[in-house]
Amino acid sequence: MSERILVVDDDREIVRLVQSYLRQAGFEVLVAYDGESAVHTLRREQPDVLVLDLMLPDKDGWDITRFVRSQESLAATPIIMLTARVDDTDKIVGLEMGADDYMTKPFNPRELVARVRAQLRRTRLGNLSSKGGVWQVGYLRLDVGRREVSADGRLLDLTPTEFDLLRVFMENPGYAFTRDELIEKGLGYTYAGLGRTLDSHIKNLRRKIEIDERPHLIQTVYGIGYKLVVS
Repeated sequence: MSERILVVDDDREIVRLVQSYLRQAGFEVLVAYDGESAVHTLRREQPDVLVLDLMLPDKDGWDITRFVRSQESLAATPIIMLTARVDDTDKIVGLEMGADDYMTKPFNPRELVARVRAQLRRTRLGNLSSKGGVWQVGYLRLDVGRREVSADGRLLDLTPTEFDLLRVFMENPGYAFTRDELIEKGLGYTYAGLGRTLDSHIKNLRRKIEIDERPHLIQTVYGIGYKLVVS
């Protein structure tokens, strides 16, 4: 059964283009042109991936992202955000709201297909490992099966991407990952220009798991990347 991708954008030409490429790749494509229709389709269809324009005529992409992450049945849905804005601030806000990936218009539709596949690959891997493993590093506890992370017993609200990155770190404590390794293992694919996306995810993850503003657990290894410090 084909995975279902919901594409939400008020630009019908972009929707037709993305729909064509996704269908050629073997996906079933659902479409919505405004926020209200998107919410209705999300509730009814529960798609496998959401491709979401940031600027919509009623509810914007941030509103829809907040809605998805607040619903138990939808919270794990991968979200790829699309926008014409190039300001890094908008990208960071999108990732902080819970988006898993971010593409700036104009974009290569083949790259979008690759990113959709990568998000689905991560979901499948998460399902395959659903029975496996509880990891404890310091005050952090990660339960792979439940897809839960707690700090001193307090459950943390992580996005799917943040969870996957932390899982990579906690399965390999003390190992200094290069940025490319983390992009491939945590985001699921490699493309030029993803370094800033990774940095934004790491920044958000630190903010949620660290006890103060100074990084104690996830530390920068200059000239290499990042590592999870074992205290």
